[in-house]
Amino acid sequence: QVQLVESGGGLVQAGGSLRLSCAATGGTFSSYIMGWFRQAPGKEREFVAAIGWIGGTTLYADSVKGRFSISRDNPKNTVYLRMNSLKPEDAAVYYCAARQPPRSDYAYWGQGTQVTVSS
Repeated sequence: QVQLVESGGGLVQAGGSLRLSCAATGGTFSSYIMGWFRQAPGKEREFVAAIGWIGGTTLYADSVKGRFSISRDNPKNTVYLRMNSLKPEDAAVYYCAARQPPRSDYAYWGQGTQVTVSS
Protein backbone atom coordinates (compact mmCIF):
# COMPACT_ATOMS: atom_id res chain seq x y z
CA GLN A 1 0.00 0.00 0.00
CA VAL A 2 1.40 3.37 -1.01
CA GLN A 3 1.38 6.52 1.10
CA LEU A 4 1.47 9.91 -0.61
CA VAL A 5 2.65 13.28 0.68
CA GLU A 6 2.30 16.45 -1.35
CA SER A 7 4.39 19.59 -1.02
CA GLY A 8 5.14 22.77 -2.91
CA GLY A 9 1.89 24.62 -2.57
CA GLY A 10 1.74 28.28 -1.61
CA LEU A 11 0.73 31.76 -2.61
CA VAL A 12 1.61 32.99 -6.08
CA GLN A 13 0.56 35.94 -8.20
CA ALA A 14 -1.48 35.38 -11.31
CA GLY A 15 0.83 34.54 -14.18
CA GLY A 16 3.33 32.94 -11.85
CA SER A 17 4.51 29.36 -11.51
CA LEU A 18 4.67 26.65 -8.89
CA ARG A 19 5.91 23.10 -8.86
CA LEU A 20 4.09 20.59 -6.71
CA SER A 21 5.76 17.39 -5.59
CA CYS A 22 4.25 14.16 -4.35
CA ALA A 23 6.50 11.70 -2.58
CA ALA A 24 5.40 8.10 -2.35
CA THR A 25 6.41 5.52 0.22
CA GLY A 26 5.44 1.87 0.40
CA GLY A 27 4.35 -0.20 -2.56
CA THR A 28 6.09 -0.26 -5.91
CA PHE A 29 5.88 3.29 -7.20
CA SER A 30 6.50 2.38 -10.83
CA SER A 31 3.44 0.11 -10.82
CA TYR A 32 1.07 3.00 -10.16
CA ILE A 33 -0.52 5.41 -12.54
CA MET A 34 -0.27 8.77 -10.81
CA GLY A 35 -2.71 11.63 -10.96
CA TRP A 36 -3.24 15.14 -9.70
CA PHE A 37 -6.67 16.41 -8.72
CA ARG A 38 -7.85 19.67 -7.21
CA GLN A 39 -10.76 20.93 -5.20
CA ALA A 40 -11.74 24.56 -4.80
CA PRO A 41 -14.06 25.75 -2.03
CA GLY A 42 -17.66 24.88 -2.79
CA LYS A 43 -16.72 22.83 -5.83
CA GLU A 44 -16.32 19.15 -6.51
CA ARG A 45 -12.91 17.61 -6.81
CA GLU A 46 -11.76 17.59 -10.41
CA PHE A 47 -9.14 15.81 -12.45
CA VAL A 48 -6.07 17.83 -13.42
CA ALA A 49 -3.49 15.48 -14.92
CA ALA A 50 -2.27 11.89 -14.96
CA ILE A 51 0.86 10.06 -16.01
CA GLY A 52 1.55 6.46 -16.90
CA TRP A 53 4.02 4.07 -15.37
CA ILE A 54 7.15 5.29 -17.07
CA GLY A 55 5.94 8.74 -17.95
CA GLY A 56 5.41 8.15 -21.62
CA THR A 57 1.69 8.76 -21.46
CA THR A 58 0.17 11.89 -19.99
CA LEU A 59 -3.35 13.24 -19.84
CA TYR A 60 -4.57 16.72 -18.94
CA ALA A 61 -7.79 18.46 -18.22
CA ASP A 62 -8.64 20.96 -20.93
CA SER A 63 -8.50 23.79 -18.40
CA VAL A 64 -4.78 23.24 -17.73
CA LYS A 65 -3.56 21.91 -21.07
CA GLY A 66 -0.56 23.88 -22.28
CA ARG A 67 0.05 25.44 -18.87
CA PHE A 68 0.60 22.47 -16.55
CA SER A 69 3.03 19.61 -16.97
CA ILE A 70 3.06 16.34 -15.07
CA SER A 71 6.20 14.25 -14.73
CA ARG A 72 7.56 11.48 -12.58
CA ASP A 73 10.91 10.27 -11.30
CA ASN A 74 10.52 6.60 -10.50
CA PRO A 75 13.91 6.15 -8.76
CA LYS A 76 12.90 9.01 -6.44
CA ASN A 77 9.32 7.72 -6.03
CA THR A 78 8.06 11.20 -6.82
CA VAL A 79 5.56 12.75 -9.18
CA TYR A 80 5.55 16.44 -10.03
CA LEU A 81 3.10 18.97 -11.33
CA ARG A 82 4.65 22.03 -12.91
CA MET A 83 2.10 24.82 -13.09
CA ASN A 84 2.79 27.85 -15.29
CA SER A 85 0.71 30.91 -16.14
CA LEU A 86 -1.39 30.40 -13.06
CA LYS A 87 -4.83 31.96 -12.95
CA PRO A 88 -7.01 32.81 -9.95
CA GLU A 89 -9.33 29.97 -10.96
CA ASP A 90 -6.46 27.51 -10.45
CA ALA A 91 -6.58 28.18 -6.71
CA ALA A 92 -7.52 24.99 -4.88
CA VAL A 93 -6.25 22.22 -2.70
CA TYR A 94 -4.24 19.94 -4.95
CA TYR A 95 -4.20 16.23 -4.28
CA CYS A 96 -1.89 13.54 -5.51
CA ALA A 97 -3.43 10.12 -6.13
CA ALA A 98 -2.33 6.67 -7.21
CA ARG A 99 -4.13 4.08 -9.28
CA GLN A 100 -2.96 0.53 -9.71
CA PRO A 101 -4.33 -1.29 -12.74
CA PRO A 102 -6.44 -3.26 -13.28
CA ARG A 103 -8.34 -1.08 -10.82
CA SER A 104 -9.94 1.87 -12.55
CA ASP A 105 -10.23 4.06 -9.48
CA TYR A 106 -7.60 6.05 -7.62
CA ALA A 107 -7.42 4.16 -4.35
CA TYR A 108 -4.65 6.12 -2.65
CA TRP A 109 -4.65 9.83 -1.88
CA GLY A 110 -2.41 12.36 -0.25
CA GLN A 111 -3.54 14.96 2.26
CA GLY A 112 -3.40 17.81 -0.24
CA THR A 113 -1.46 21.03 -0.61
CA GLN A 114 -3.01 24.48 -0.90
CA VAL A 115 -2.41 26.64 -3.94
CA THR A 116 -3.53 30.25 -3.73
CA VAL A 117 -3.36 32.57 -6.73
CA SER A 118 -3.72 36.29 -6.20
CA SER A 119 -5.03 38.49 -8.97
